[in-house]
Amino acid sequence: MKAANSQKPQNVFSWFGSMWSTRPLFSTGAALVVMIILQTLALGFEFDSFGSWFATWWQNWINILRNNSGIGIIALGMTFVIISGGIDLAVGSTLVAVGAVLMVLIDTGPMGVLLRLGITGTPAILISIAVAVVLGTLLGQLTGLLITRGKLPPFIATLGTMKIFRSVTQHFMTGYTPAVPREFLNIASLNVGGQLLMPIIYWIVTAGILYVVFTRTTFGRQAIAIGSNERASRLSGVNVNKIKTRIYALMGLLVSLSAILQVARIGSMDYANAGSGYEMDAISAVIVGGTSMAGGKGSILGTVLGTLIIAVMNNLLNLLGVPPFLREAFKGVIVIGAVLLQKKENNA
Repeated sequence: MKAANSQKPQNVFSWFGSMWSTRPLFSTGAALVVMIILQTLALGFEFDSFGSWFATWWQNWINILRNNSGIGIIALGMTFVIISGGIDLAVGSTLVAVGAVLMVLIDTGPMGVLLRLGITGTPAILISIAVAVVLGTLLGQLTGLLITRGKLPPFIATLGTMKIFRSVTQHFMTGYTPAVPREFLNIASLNVGGQLLMPIIYWIVTAGILYVVFTRTTFGRQAIAIGSNERASRLSGVNVNKIKTRIYALMGLLVSLSAILQVARIGSMDYANAGSGYEMDAISAVIVGGTSMAGGKGSILGTVLGTLIIAVMNNLLNLLGVPPFLREAFKGVIVIGAVLLQKKENNA
């Protein structure tokens, strides 16, 4: 009887260990729960009432989700890129380039392009958004063509476009500060239930759409197949170059959405620093979410959870008063640990 009872804890631990090593979503979800508990403890309980504590806790969560919605959208696109065996280092620079063009179009000052054409109000906003989305998609497609047609490794191609996009943007935007119309700011600042929830809603809707694309469409299955075995995919009739180019075009489109959201939230853009580090944040979220750097394995839900882990970790370190530069070190430790766990699982 005692032997049977002593066996139960071992079975529980064995089950947990098995789930942790074989189910990426389980391990990512468990890690997020731990991070949430630590964040709640760091927030403290020294409040007048439970209602006051909960209001503070809830507002803290709203701020976390809103501040990380842009990165969350980019990470969704990075999931497709990495799962197909690629990488994109140019997302931050693409965001700056798209944001700059967007602001030039909607500028209400004397240099505003649409204003000088006599287009204002809602038509100007819609045209600006359309141009920004098309530009982001084309820049992403250009990167895809450099990889597929130019036969450049994704790292080299995106490293080059990263430098080009930001440098050209800084050159033409130096000394120019566009004025963003208040109507455009409503895209991100529209009040919903007393909260600024629009960025979060955009992130959730985008994640839902891409979840369907990833799991229910031929495009999603082909992206996974290419990352698993590109040669076999090509032999089975998959147009690998076409799919890869579309993946990078999708990445550019999602970056343009993030750029629109950032301009609407902040009302401006720092061309030297905006988007800096976004590529590493997005890659970190994807890897922590269980997507294999070798390609062929991952999920949209895992990326959302990975983004939340990175976001909660940043908030936790902020609550604990950890210096900003050291926060990046913690992020690096998490990424290295996630990759080591992936290697251990692959070798098992």
